[in-house]
Amino acid sequence: MRILLVEDDHLLARTMLDMLREDQNTVDWIDDGQKALNALADEHFDLVILDLTLPRVDGLDIVRRSRQQGNQTPIIILTARADLDEKLQGLDSGADDYLTKPFAMAELKARIRAVTRRGWAESPSAGIRVGCLTLNPDTGNLTIGHDSVTLPRSELQILHYLMRHPDQVATRRRLEEQLYGWEPGAESNALEVHVHHLRRRIGKTAIRTLRGVGYLLDSEAASKEPKG
Repeated sequence: MRILLVEDDHLLARTMLDMLREDQNTVDWIDDGQKALNALADEHFDLVILDLTLPRVDGLDIVRRSRQQGNQTPIIILTARADLDEKLQGLDSGADDYLTKPFAMAELKARIRAVTRRGWAESPSAGIRVGCLTLNPDTGNLTIGHDSVTLPRSELQILHYLMRHPDQVATRRRLEEQLYGWEPGAESNALEVHVHHLRRRIGKTAIRTLRGVGYLLDSEAASKEPKG
């Protein structure tokens, strides 16, 4: 993989560079927030490992601005900010995972494997596939094993996002953005209703609830056709 490492702690960055390159990755190291934004705009990366406290541009701003510009490169935040609110803020901004300092390099490697693992394939002909689910985002057609159904727009928006990020937490705010744009919808329970309908279609265990945070598409459960 080609990885962008954004870290202004030079000692830590050199340790991480050695570890990442041992696994045959190509790593670009940047210690400045504005330079990181420029690199993300001009170059292609398979993964971003991002500190939050950076010169010139804060890491959260990098995540937000990258996502607003349509950049969907997986992002792992590394930071000493350990408060739950900080973690939720990072995930709500569009990061895929969050690891607090100090951390074990073995855990970072595991997080990298998790966010870069793709249990789906996306192409105009194949659509997105997770387990026995295949979704065509252009037509809204969902195939579940040997059965097919055309999803309503709201269910399509939610499932499309979950299938593009299997086994990763999707916060309520992130899913509401898929439905309403940047402003949340007026109906506070609308998201729960749409998820309930999706569960009836694809199986109750395929979409897990993380109370107070959001939802997660379980790729293992999605590999089993729903009963009944």
